[in-house]
Amino acid sequence: MPAFAADDGTELAYHIVGEGEPLLCLPGGPMRASVYLGDLGGLSRHRQLVLLDLRGTGDSAIPVDPGTYRCDRQVSDVEALRRHLGPEHIDVLAHSAAGDLALLYAAGHPERVRSLSLITARARALGVEFTEEHRREAAALRSAEPWFAATRVSFEASLAGTANDADWDAIAPYFYGRWDAAAQAHATLDVAQSNEKAGELYASPGAFDPAITRAAIAALRAPVLLMAGELDSGPLPRVATAIARLFRHAEVAVQPGAGHFPWLDDPESFAGTVGAFLARNRG
Repeated sequence: MPAFAADDGTELAYHIVGEGEPLLCLPGGPMRASVYLGDLGGLSRHRQLVLLDLRGTGDSAIPVDPGTYRCDRQVSDVEALRRHLGPEHIDVLAHSAAGDLALLYAAGHPERVRSLSLITARARALGVEFTEEHRREAAALRSAEPWFAATRVSFEASLAGTANDADWDAIAPYFYGRWDAAAQAHATLDVAQSNEKAGELYASPGAFDPAITRAAIAALRAPVLLMAGELDSGPLPRVATAIARLFRHAEVAVQPGAGHFPWLDDPESFAGTVGAFLARNRG
């Protein structure tokens, strides 16, 4: 297992999948071990995936200072990995909550980012929140699903902030385009892979300054891909389109029938879309 030292001395691990030019992949959660990304639906046939285990997750060490779990304080970890890998410019892919980390990295190190792929990614760093209304809008798209009626109480509990572990298990189908065996197996991985205490600190006060980040992102020269799932609320496709307008060079891809993990719902479509974007923007 390869590893490197962060600037504060914390040993951080990463995993290599595939061959070719490196694609630095940041997992969401927040603070979930990178193993859930797998080979990103076969994207490893296009690029070498460098899957970072964020500090305190997976095979990475627990830092001495828990305050370093805050999103902005992990930007230096991404840059340390880029230096460790060697390339002067690197392609970055981020999923879900790691969208914030990737945005802060691009804002702080724009000269190091060759391209940015934001996969069903958050954008709190830009002042964009995914709201209760967004979640209800996406949930309404699932009303014909056989599991829909049985999950409504748990869904409402999640919106009210009163959900327990059983409720979160019950609403897992909302995050997948198809609630099939592959999705169910993937969903069971979450508890063991997540550092919940670190996740609580990830977006803590001081993590984001949207005005500063928006200004930096508006000047970013690197091309950006924003991928949304047709059935996902984080972000809704129309919200992804609004986020794209904050960049100089951004494109939006909406994967039909996909939820929050589009590489599981249609691996070929996902890998083809992201692979083509990366190929077009090798610089």
